[in-house]
Amino acid sequence: MPNLWNNDEELFSIIREELFTAVVGDCMDKLGLLHQFLPPQVQPLRQDMFTVGRAMTVLEADVFGEKGGANNDLLSKPFGLMLEALDDLKKNEVYICTGSSPTYALWGEIMSTRAMKLGAVGAVVDGYSRDTKGILELGFPTFSYGPYAQDQGPRGKVIDWRVPIEIRGVRINPGDIVIGDVDGVCVVPQSSEEAVFTASIEKARGEKIVQEKIAGGMSAREAFDTYGIM
Repeated sequence: MPNLWNNDEELFSIIREELFTAVVGDCMDKLGLLHQFLPPQVQPLRQDMFTVGRAMTVLEADVFGEKGGANNDLLSKPFGLMLEALDDLKKNEVYICTGSSPTYALWGEIMSTRAMKLGAVGAVVDGYSRDTKGILELGFPTFSYGPYAQDQGPRGKVIDWRVPIEIRGVRINPGDIVIGDVDGVCVVPQSSEEAVFTASIEKARGEKIVQEKIAGGMSAREAFDTYGIM
């Protein structure tokens, strides 16, 4: 680990205090990681919500009725493996789910309550969330396509978790770092996190200097030529 942090707790504290998705995304671009943002439809339920944590990936699939499965007993199980996946959340993890059509809610208030109890720090779903009033009262960082009450019960089941998933071309592996704020959600591959966050911290601190200089009258051209930041 670089001298800036020694463990996840220290890294996540720096991220919460100093970073945001735009600066992290810029640094990933510079490192050749050009496809790390989830689609813009994935937004926080409330603009001040922020999450950072390790990805706990969840794979969902559409079904057509709560009871089914002529050849697969899993399809006859309510919610498939969703309850097991939810109960497997660990401290500082983000529940991130995809695989289904975006026609029903993949996250809700009771799930948020359980996640908080386990020390999880957010939920990101490639679809809708529901129980919005309850989630907002809990203050649990939730990122989705927005509120929509239609339930996954008869429409979708979790078929696996802690497996590689992909959302609109963004590959997410278990343990990758997920960051979400008002500008969207980005994923930092675990294999590149040291380089990404070292660069992001340097850039964020440099941007504060540039902003102060421009506020003091320096031109944008001069600021960029001097600091290489804009």
